Amino acid sequence: MGRGWGGVMSSNMPHPSPPSPPPNPPPSRGRASERRVALAAVAGAHGIQGEVRLKLFAQSAGSLARHKCVFVDGQPMTLRDVRANGKAVIARFDGIADRSEAEALRGKLVEVDRAELPPLEEGEYYHADLIGLPCVDEAGTRLGTVAAIENFGAGDLIELEREGQKRSLIPFRDPIARLEHDRIVLDPGFLA
Repeated sequence: MGRGWGGVMSSNMPHPSPPSPPPNPPPSRGRASERRVALAAVAGAHGIQGEVRLKLFAQSAGSLARHKCVFVDGQPMTLRDVRANGKAVIARFDGIADRSEAEALRGKLVEVDRAELPPLEEGEYYHADLIGLPCVDEAGTRLGTVAAIENFGAGDLIELEREGQKRSLIPFRDPIARLEHDRIVLDPGFLA
């Protein structure tokens, strides 16, 4: 089972996930807690009192609301309020008092330290933890590195970066690709 940016996901069944935000420089998997994970991006201003609309990468508005200290464009900010508003998610940050200040945040990532995410159970992972993992075939031959996890509506795809070649998108489901310990084992027949 895996987790998206802020919610539980399953590695043995299809599951939705947001597009991967631009990856942080990938530390080794053992140092995953030392990086930040994007839970949302600011889509624009909402109203005239400094609220913002968010494109949520987390599982729900509640997944983001549990974090009071977040980083917006790398700067620490206090999250005062998060609420669902129909299909949109609206948030308010301390220090953002009007529409122009809110609009200046458009396109900025809302991140938390990886260590602040809920603990994982056996067999679970966060999509952010997959970025930077090696990809190998069944024999253990290195094929590349996970650059991102994408989802365009039909299930998760691993964006595989291969040295000196174009990136490839591989369906992230068994028997095509699976997580084994600290690597992704995949069928090279699916490489472009």
